[in-house]
Amino acid sequence: MRSFAGRDILSLKDFERHEFFRCFEVAQRLEPYARDRRNGDLLKEKTLVVAFYQPSTRTRLATEAAMHRLGGHVTGFSDAKMTRAGDFYQESIKDTVNMLEYYGDVIAMRHYQQGAPAEAAKYASVPVINCGDGWGEHPTQVLTDMFTIWREKGRLDGLSFLLVGDMRMRTMHSISYAMTKFDIKAYYVCPPDMALTPEFKAEIKDMGLQFEEAESVEQVVDKVDVIYMEPVVQPDYTKSRDERKGDVGLTPKEYQITKDLLFRKAKPDAMVLHSLPRMDELSLDVDTTRHQRYWVEAYNGVLMRMALLALVLGAVE
Repeated sequence: MRSFAGRDILSLKDFERHEFFRCFEVAQRLEPYARDRRNGDLLKEKTLVVAFYQPSTRTRLATEAAMHRLGGHVTGFSDAKMTRAGDFYQESIKDTVNMLEYYGDVIAMRHYQQGAPAEAAKYASVPVINCGDGWGEHPTQVLTDMFTIWREKGRLDGLSFLLVGDMRMRTMHSISYAMTKFDIKAYYVCPPDMALTPEFKAEIKDMGLQFEEAESVEQVVDKVDVIYMEPVVQPDYTKSRDERKGDVGLTPKEYQITKDLLFRKAKPDAMVLHSLPRMDELSLDVDTTRHQRYWVEAYNGVLMRMALLALVLGAVE
């Protein structure tokens, strides 16, 4: 197995099957820190630099919390407009990263430009973790998703997934790549203008993913073990910030998951995941059902990011 030490976490496309399980194993080993709400000293001599060019709640705070739980330090920015990278100068990624690498030992980057973390990795002498890049990928979120499913189901092979929402989303790209590493059947449901591109479909088919496309969740929800959601009412992820202005529209029922639908048609042990934030595609009444696992993900997100930080910084092998 290739070492994670010093490695960039940029995409799940080239992640090997056994590397998922290695991350799961380390996340479980480090769980007592989060479970017992205590901080250790595993990374006490290390500093995380957060470079977030887009707003974030879960990803940034979970990554920072993970570093704190392991005794490390955190510096950086969560609003590029407060830096020279986001004001009049619009400092380049190259110049910014050549500076940031001296301020810490690992860089966690979210950016509105697809490929920006990969560009940063070319210039950084420290590991770079992609925390979401435009319409590109979101590997730390999907590692959390797969970890959550594995913990709940005890396996990944032999499961069926329903993916519903905007297939242009970075999470949809990463989870599609992740599914190719396992014996998983996927069903995609989305508005026609938000479908996977022909090129991406050809790519994941060539990588061995079995999948079908359907017109509504009603058609396939009874066949799946995992319901994985994103909104179809989306901001523009190619912008650093996209503030809501006026009516943003409602989600058609073909792409909604409700308590009634789950109780009528879903498998009794089907689980619902959503990276959040949500709009009306996932009704609030699902929160109290046996199907809800998106709040569990908030906890698991800290575990997974502890694992990634410990691995890339060489604290565990």
